[in-house]
Amino acid sequence: MERVLELGARILMAQIFLVSGFGKISGYAGVQQYMEAAHVPGILAPLVIAVELGGGIALLLGFWTRWVALALCGFTLAAAFLFHLHPGDQGQMINFMKNLAMAGGLLMFVKYGAGTPSIDRARS
Repeated sequence: MERVLELGARILMAQIFLVSGFGKISGYAGVQQYMEAAHVPGILAPLVIAVELGGGIALLLGFWTRWVALALCGFTLAAAFLFHLHPGDQGQMINFMKNLAMAGGLLMFVKYGAGTPSIDRARS
């Protein structure tokens, strides 16, 4: 059961980054506009996509899990504060709290690693 839970946790956490990354590719112009509206240079959109897709794949496979989870945690917190911290907007505040919860889950991967099955475990 432990293996199922560890793999399930990685799948559930990775999916939001993968879906979001692929979504940003298909809506690239809108992503750049959204970023610029938040005073973040739209030219960073490819980096954001790379972090989401690369981080999501690495987390899913359990590859460099602790480091990837730490990077995704920082990325998720930055996104929360840059894009979702709007106390007067309930929808954005739900996204803000979602990002905080994701960051907490990612910190668990930093502490405990990928578990099994994972590339990290196979390499050790």
